Amino acid sequence: MVSPSGHPSAPARRAGRRSRISRRFPLVGVGILFQEGYFRQSIDAGGNQREAYPYNDPTSLPIQQVAAKSGGSLRVPVELRGRTLWLRVWRANVGRVDLYLLDGNEPLNSPVDRGITAKLYGEGVETRLLQEMILGIGGWRALEALGLQPSVAHLNEGHAAFVVLERARRFMESHRVSFREALWATRAANVFTTHTPVAAGFDAFPTELMEKYFPARGYPTQLGISSRDLFALGRRGGDDLREPFNMAYLAMRGCARVNGVSRLHGSVSQRLFAELYPRWPEKEVPVDYVTNGIHVPTWDSRAADELWTRSCGKGRWGGAVDRLRSVVATMSDEDLWKMRNEERGELVTYARSRLAVQLIERGYDPSAAAATANILGPGVLTVGFARRFAEYKRPDMLLRDPERLLRLLGDPARPMQLVVAGKANPADQAGKRMIAEWLGFVNRGDARHRAVFLEDYDMALAARLVRGVDVWINTPRRPWEACGTSGMKVLANGGLNLSELDGWWAEAYAPEVGWALGKADGAPDDAADARDLYALLEREIVPEFYDRDERGVPLKWLARVRASMSGLALKFSSNRMALEYAERFYVDAAAAFHRRADRECALAKSLSAWEANFATHWGDVHIATHKAVAKGATCEFLVEVNLGALAPEDVRVELFADPLGGEPLRREAMQEARGAPSSTGRYVYTATVETTRPSHDFTPRVVPFHAEALVPNEIPFIAWSS
Repeated sequence: MVSPSGHPSAPARRAGRRSRISRRFPLVGVGILFQEGYFRQSIDAGGNQREAYPYNDPTSLPIQQVAAKSGGSLRVPVELRGRTLWLRVWRANVGRVDLYLLDGNEPLNSPVDRGITAKLYGEGVETRLLQEMILGIGGWRALEALGLQPSVAHLNEGHAAFVVLERARRFMESHRVSFREALWATRAANVFTTHTPVAAGFDAFPTELMEKYFPARGYPTQLGISSRDLFALGRRGGDDLREPFNMAYLAMRGCARVNGVSRLHGSVSQRLFAELYPRWPEKEVPVDYVTNGIHVPTWDSRAADELWTRSCGKGRWGGAVDRLRSVVATMSDEDLWKMRNEERGELVTYARSRLAVQLIERGYDPSAAAATANILGPGVLTVGFARRFAEYKRPDMLLRDPERLLRLLGDPARPMQLVVAGKANPADQAGKRMIAEWLGFVNRGDARHRAVFLEDYDMALAARLVRGVDVWINTPRRPWEACGTSGMKVLANGGLNLSELDGWWAEAYAPEVGWALGKADGAPDDAADARDLYALLEREIVPEFYDRDERGVPLKWLARVRASMSGLALKFSSNRMALEYAERFYVDAAAAFHRRADRECALAKSLSAWEANFATHWGDVHIATHKAVAKGATCEFLVEVNLGALAPEDVRVELFADPLGGEPLRREAMQEARGAPSSTGRYVYTATVETTRPSHDFTPRVVPFHAEALVPNEIPFIAWSS
């Protein structure tokens, strides 16, 4: 959420925005306090994943329970069927940002309800719905109870989409307007970031479950709408009771600004949401993108921090980082190589110690644990692979030819070593089988000294890995990796990426900064990608790492490290990401919200009436005739449009042409041929277009137009020439 002080009182120039935003913009976060969180992983003697859910006592965590203004602990109500769920509110300080966490483990609740916020992935779809009601409805109520009135609500995935409804409901009450008017006011300042690259990943709830928790005389009545209208916000269209309520659809309809988390994912999301914008070209489906970034100080190593500090000071990650790009050039080869050796050595020491403990816990003989002192080596090329074990991430790709992998690991002159980690979802049997395959491989006598699997992958282990590996491998099946930030975390530490051209790597990759698998324009091919993976390791990566000068420094390798650090570490940091959200979304969203809410919501009321007029009369809009005359390098178009009861100022008549030959799509506005007012609702529009393309490439269309509305984000009507 972004508070109102984060926007200027009047629209500001982009150049001026960055200087203000880069100092600080006010944020507050809202989430759920899962007492058991995600599971802790252990591996048994047979190589099988086991899950444990230890209870996290809130009083032992670095958080504080929020007190109510009237005294005692703050509790926020969420009405469920036949009962009220009470939520405690805890505050965590994340740097300079307050994060408020909602907790249902409250004695006022029933034993069953106290368990709703126990696990991140709770038991069944009903628990999931309740968690999302807590996050969206309870989250907004918690902010209001805290006296916070954020201008912008940023929904991180569709899980929080119920905040769209609760924010509109509270706006209705405070401004005495209808639900549609409240939605027009608040939607302007709702931002939705989707992280899902496949439609099956969207949370969706069956109608009967929605009716259980949103009965006709309950929440819909508070909104002043019917259950049918409420449920329609989460459906593609129509009243098909078999269609579940899709949280991502609710977020799309309740947020004026939507983005994916990488350039490729933005395009994928346009395809996923195209059905909500029928007849609109896929390229115009209103999903932008802001590529994720990582908080560098969380992930850089001690050695990397010292090197960056010597080069550009301690406060380097406190604002805009463009100025740091040239700093990497001042880092000497000796300093870079010294940093990499220290980082790798620390990872090796840590891996030996952690593996020894894990072997003892699995019941191995103490001699096996003692032998871990001889595994891995501080001077050996170290490759890391760690992530959630899911089939689409293809974590078994390196195992497609285990003998070939063994030759890489066991080369006496130029060895490679491998550190693997990751968890499978408790219900994902395929992911668990892949973990077992890795355990079987690393326990082989001829692999044990050069390959390890470290259990219980979490942030602490991830930090050790991304600081110490020389190469980070990522092998998702394109385009199923929305972004994939793990590879960003090696950048400031001098690590390099070998990844599928998916997610962030599809836009980051260049030959001088790392290595790529797959083709940007082809279908995924598991076998071909595996062959390319082995070939890159054998022919490029291993030889380059061991190609040293007389000082023992790999100059070509370090040139690649330098290019990666200077070109990518800064670009894929949270500094860039946060500024991009602020400049491209938050400032404009907050300003639009205040314009719509000012003067007793005059603009919001006007926009709601404008939309209602379109819903009534859009069926009468059609293009009656059109013709085109080519004249050299130009083409003249004339279109006759029937607008029915709509006025010319309510629409925009355009010529549309699909992208062709590397050109972007074209939208050419047509002008009304002014004359006597039409009594038949028919109007003539003309345009002269400079083009070498044939006239039939351009198709006339009519779309809604209002200077204060986002089209098609907020109103998806469109009429084409037949």
